[in-house]
Order: sequence, then C-alpha cells, then structure tokens
Amino acid sequence: MNAASAAWADEALGRVLDRVAVTRSEVGPRFPLYADPVTGRWTSTRRGSWTGGFWAGLLCLRARRTGHADDRDAAAACTRALTGWADADTATRGLILWYGTALAGRGDPDAAELRVRGARSCLAAFDPALGLVPWGDAFGGDRAQARTDGLPGMLQLLSAAGEKGLTAAAAHLDRHLRLCLPADPADPVRPAWHQHAQTPDAHTSTAPPVPRGEARDGEAREGAAREGAAREGAAARHAGSWRPSAEPAPGWSRGEAWLVLAVGDALTHPQAGCARGDAVAPGGRSRHEELARAAGRLADGLLTGPLVPPARAAHPPGPVDTSAAAIGAVALLKLAGAPLPDAARYRERAVAVLHRLTTAHLTPTAAPPPPAASRVRPAEPVAAAQPVPPVPPAGGGRPAGMLLDGCYDADRGLATRHELVWGDFFLALGLAALTGLVDLREV
Repeated sequence: MNAASAAWADEALGRVLDRVAVTRSEVGPRFPLYADPVTGRWTSTRRGSWTGGFWAGLLCLRARRTGHADDRDAAAACTRALTGWADADTATRGLILWYGTALAGRGDPDAAELRVRGARSCLAAFDPALGLVPWGDAFGGDRAQARTDGLPGMLQLLSAAGEKGLTAAAAHLDRHLRLCLPADPADPVRPAWHQHAQTPDAHTSTAPPVPRGEARDGEAREGAAREGAAREGAAARHAGSWRPSAEPAPGWSRGEAWLVLAVGDALTHPQAGCARGDAVAPGGRSRHEELARAAGRLADGLLTGPLVPPARAAHPPGPVDTSAAAIGAVALLKLAGAPLPDAARYRERAVAVLHRLTTAHLTPTAAPPPPAASRVRPAEPVAAAQPVPPVPPAGGGRPAGMLLDGCYDADRGLATRHELVWGDFFLALGLAALTGLVDLREV
C-alpha cells in the first residue's frame, strides 16, 4: 500500500480499536455479541458462546497497537476466561480457541497452554469414520454435522497437536471441501451437512465398520493392503451417508466466506500440514495443487458481485452482511500471500472491500455538536439492500468505530443490521494486516 492508503487504513483501525475500549468499559467481564445500530448498546453473554475468541482477539489487537500494560492485562484475562471451552463438544472451538489465543503473543503463557489443551481435546474428538471433528452438541441439535463455520481456526488448532493433529486437520478440511464445494462451479456452496440414517452395516462407532463381504469369523487379516481396502470401503459408505441440511441454506454469504478463509488458512499458515507440497491429496495431485484449485473456484465468488454481499444470495433485497465481507477480505489477503496466479487480484479486491467497509459502514469519529438550528436535516432514502437508519448527527447517538450492517441471522430476523463482534474482529484484522501491525501467517 502507498502512504495515502496506509493512512486511511490506520485511521480506521484506530477507530475500531478505540471502540474496543468503550465496549470493554460497558460489558466488563462479559463477552459482547451484537450491538444496537442506533444506541450502540451491546447484547452480551457470560461465557462468550462461539464468538468469545473474537472479543479476546480484539483485546489482543488493541494491546498490540497501544502497548499499554492495562490493555495486555485485559486481553490476558479474557483469554483465560475461554478455558471452559477447551473440552466443550463443538467444532467452533476453532473459532473460540484459535482466534482467542493466536494474537496473544509470547508474553502470555496461559494462552499458549490453552491453545495446546484445546488442540489435544479437538484431536481426541476427531472421528475417523466421519473424517472430521463433528459439529458437536454444545449448542444443541444434531452432533454429527459438518458446517463451514466449523472449519476456520480448527485447522491451525489441530496442527498444534503434532503429526496426528496435522493428519486430522487435512482430513477435516478434505471432508468439508468434498461436501460443501459443489461439483458444478455454477452451483452455490452447501454450507451444512448431516449424517443420514445409518444402514445396519454402517456403524456409528469411531472405528470404521467392516465392509460387506469381508470375513467376520475373527480370522486374522493378511497384509496392510486388505486393511486399507476395509478403511476405504468404510470411508466411502460414510461419505455417501451425508445429506445436505436445510439450514443454513445455500447462498449464506458468511458460510461461503468461512470456507474461503479455511482454504486460505491451509495455504498460508506455516504450521498447517494441509499445505505441504509433498502431501498427496485424493486424485493424485499434491495437496497444494488441490487447495489452489479450490481457492480459485471459491475466490471467484468474492471477486464478483457487490463488495458487501447480501446475507442471503437468494434474497438480495434483504439485509447485507458486513461481517461476511470482512471475513472474505481477510480470506483474500491470505490467498494473496500464497503463491497463486491471481494473488494481485485477490489483494486488490480485499483492499477495495476494506475501504468500502470503513467509508460506508463504519461510524465516524464524533465531532463537536453543530448549532441547534443546523441539527435538523431532511431524511435521505436508504437502499433496500442496506436497511439502516440515517446516521445521527455527529456528537450524539452511537459511538465511533461501529461496523454496522452486520447480519447475525436473517432467517430468524435476529440482529440483521447490527454491529457484530466477529465483524469488528475481521475488519480490525484486515486493517491490521494492511498497516503491518499483524502478519496474517501468525493468525
């Protein structure tokens, strides 16, 4: 970036991280989830839910920028508060424990310990018959699901568990790509899958079942080739037992962004075994070649269309989702850091998205209130795809540094035009990468 570009990114990052300080004073030891677009007041949770790591990550970014001991202490305390999630049965531990510890730095041994504990716990939860860490039941619903929001962070987290973790990370990503990435590039990503009712020979234990036709009389198997055939047969049947879930439906923009981010993670994270060039993926191509192909297909969706996508592609007149745009921008920056042919295009688009978010959706720094006579202004029409009330007069109303127009859940009508803590995090992370505060290879 040139000096002028770095200046707008640095100023916007300052606004977002100043907002972090305001949020911290409001929520105290609780975790912010989403904030009202008019008042800026947060809805918070006691334990952080699946978004707790993003709040810890924002506090770490602020501490890194300011260098103040008070900010470092706040970040460390928040990270420690995530400890209870290490053994929770949820694939969102990648989001919680990776993003909640990755930016803590070497001066926080508790964060490193939590990361390793979480990695080992996730590795223990890996189901070789399913080929992934299941979605889990910590938030209710069917445990045996595969969802794109169970990918980011999980790859890096598993990679911290040694060679077995690297193998599990590769399998976790492969299974999700084979399920969620459609065979026809014209079809949308399928962000969620569940296990279909099992047939009598498709066992639900973590050990692969014995294929039909194989001897069951306890006779010793002969040779590794036969054992390999058994595993392949089991994997094939388990792959065939997956069915697409109705919710989240195809066209969920944040679901697609999570998937691109995970591929970017695998290609650029230095410890991710998924990106090793000597590893061979199914089909005979190197794992890097396989991931590069997936990256090209997925990135095409981020390179076209609006800079800030609709929350649901099937309902473009509905709310947009700035959090999906921010996640996608970080994903593109990661792809731009990988040796890919379109790296320059990825970076250019990422910068354009981040600039749009900061100029059109980030609340400005408050200015002194204008004279009373000048405070009334005519109402301005708002585009149907961006149903946000007009910005209140400077000096009154909501705080500066709020990333508005985030959509938590369009189907339920929950927080559809709000500030979302994960939207703030990925916007801050993207801006921090542009200004040099963060090297995305460490996240």
